Amino acid sequence: MREAHVNGIRLVYREEGDPAAPALVLLHGRTADHNDWNGITQHFAARHHVLAPDLRGHGASDRPGSYPLPEMAADVVALLGHLSVERVRLVGHSLGAVVAAHVAMGRPDLIERLVLEDPPPAYPIKGRPPIVEDGPAAFDWRMMHDTERQLIDPDPAYVEGLARITAPTLVLSGTRSPFEPDLAERVPGAELVRVEAGHLVHMDARKEFLRVVDAFLEQGAPHLTKRTSPGQT
Repeated sequence: MREAHVNGIRLVYREEGDPAAPALVLLHGRTADHNDWNGITQHFAARHHVLAPDLRGHGASDRPGSYPLPEMAADVVALLGHLSVERVRLVGHSLGAVVAAHVAMGRPDLIERLVLEDPPPAYPIKGRPPIVEDGPAAFDWRMMHDTERQLIDPDPAYVEGLARITAPTLVLSGTRSPFEPDLAERVPGAELVRVEAGHLVHMDARKEFLRVVDAFLEQGAPHLTKRTSPGQT
């Protein structure tokens, strides 16, 4: 575990693998932290320099009380600059996928390949129950409220910006997820793979998650375009 003071805050991050290998950044979902990728970091570290930060408001990173999604993306960009990483393979889950998309649309020069695991859709979400604070947590409750507003009613600038993403992109969707994989239609040339899983694809179907992501990162995976994972629905 390491820490960096970037973009005006302290970010804690996990680092594994050879620093000379291709850089791979893993961005966790909301309320989680770098531990969400336990077991997965070790897998990717065999061939990558893996970085798994705690996003602001999560884990051991700072809780600045302000959580605009573009600013959370700026944290990631600043961390890469701090570490002199010029090109990266970027994987994000849920909230982390939205942050990753912001990075990709704002700094296309940084992104070699982009994986968006079960991202929330880029249209208003109706019928979500209100957030109820139920005690101390390993995240900032203000982050929950701030990001909820942004996720259920996406900024038009974000929606429009998805069309500017130029990195080869994989959208990995769970067949039992409550989210429709509409980002696969909004990001130019994006590939869609649906895996028999819920929202937590990397937990519900870890072996298939690793197989599909490995194929995309290493071979470009032209055979994965808009299909369901073999033997699954």
